[in-house]
Amino acid sequence: MLMRTDPFRELDRLAERVWGTVARPVGMPMDAWREGDTFFVELDLPGVTPESIDLDVERNVLTVKAERKPAYGEDTETVITERPAGTFSRQLFLGETLDVERIDASYEAGVLKLRIPLAEHAKPRKIAISGGSERKELNS
Repeated sequence: MLMRTDPFRELDRLAERVWGTVARPVGMPMDAWREGDTFFVELDLPGVTPESIDLDVERNVLTVKAERKPAYGEDTETVITERPAGTFSRQLFLGETLDVERIDASYEAGVLKLRIPLAEHAKPRKIAISGGSERKELNS
């Protein structure tokens, strides 16, 4: 029986473990959506303590950093290590229409939930139109 070998298979597996794939990112998988005047973002951070999560906003860039420590000590012999540990970071570029001063964050059951309201200046509004009486006066 002949087997076809792929010399890059192990390299691909290693790259997937380090950087993830489009279908399965390594760091912080995220969902984002809009409901009315509010944007919602949820990031999966299982095994992370709330104290190790750091949120920073500079201009319109939101940076999320979190640290997950391994469940075992340094002097143990690991058999399988598939769950990533260490420091994870992700940046979200927020549009000018979002109010970065009023971001609300909560962490529950391994999910970081962000609520980002739309800025007042970006909300739709009605513009009053002056009546025709002014035009009549101008034309007389």
